[in-house]
Amino acid sequence: MKAVVVEQFAPIDQIELKEIPSPRMEPGQLRIRVEAAGIGFVDGLKIEGRYQTKDSLPFIPGTEFAGVVEEAPGAPGGYQPGMRVMGMTRSGALAEEIVVRPEALHPLPDGVAAEVAASFRANYLTALYALSARAAIVAGEQLLVLGAAGGTGIAAVQIGKLLGARVIAAASTPEKREFAQTHGADAVIDYTRTDWRDTLKELTGGHGADVIFDPVGGEISVQAFRSIAWRGRHLVVGFAGGTIPALPFNLPLLKGGALLGVDLAQIPTREPDVQTRLMSELTCWLAEGRLKPVVGRVFSFDDFREAFRTMQTRGALGKMVVRTSK
Repeated sequence: MKAVVVEQFAPIDQIELKEIPSPRMEPGQLRIRVEAAGIGFVDGLKIEGRYQTKDSLPFIPGTEFAGVVEEAPGAPGGYQPGMRVMGMTRSGALAEEIVVRPEALHPLPDGVAAEVAASFRANYLTALYALSARAAIVAGEQLLVLGAAGGTGIAAVQIGKLLGARVIAAASTPEKREFAQTHGADAVIDYTRTDWRDTLKELTGGHGADVIFDPVGGEISVQAFRSIAWRGRHLVVGFAGGTIPALPFNLPLLKGGALLGVDLAQIPTREPDVQTRLMSELTCWLAEGRLKPVVGRVFSFDDFREAFRTMQTRGALGKMVVRTSK
């Protein structure tokens, strides 16, 4: 099979697409023919060895995929050959085949394209887990989404609207702000302006943000927390801006606010029941057409490097997807 193989931690330009043996199956596993794989910020960090944990070399990157069950001895988890699925795994998705246990999979609703499914689970589960299970957001609250045009950001915009929040999308360019409004944001903010907090204050009638969804990090995170409402919740989702902020402890005291960590990688083992419930909710919304996931750009397998480069630029809108089969 063809697969992207990381033999040493390096920039994406030094990573190659190779022909390698198909993975062997162990008892209780299934073989999936991968149709599409999503490319996220974490995937880029893992390839360069800059993520908090490192995969053992060599490895196949990619954590999110959609495809068709090819082999399922004993039908583990009730999955049968021919069933369409989407899944998440620690690595291995950027390949024509992947072998996983049934816990990594979720049935794909009829009519949902592989490209959509491959860009869905990580972003939208992160957003729903953060806003519902962590922040316990309620209808009518003010939600500020930083980095609102990125993969997790636009998911938070859409999920926030479904949960009844008033969504204020913060993004750095007119194109990104228009993108966020197209997908449901009630208002937008240019957070490259020095007076952006004044705009937020005006938009919220002096109240501030009840919930801040923050996949960005850096100084913008500290400034956002300074504009949080009393008993507000700041969701720490990631650091796409490149730096980890240092928040003065007097700010949570003065604001009565809380920092809440959101680490999707730990949910399957620490809160499996919560993950199951939230995924059921998401797939119901998906099947009913209430949720229309946003796909950024779709690339061929040969162009996987360009998918990573595009994802890493500040101009990227939504999540990048690689078609691993024609």
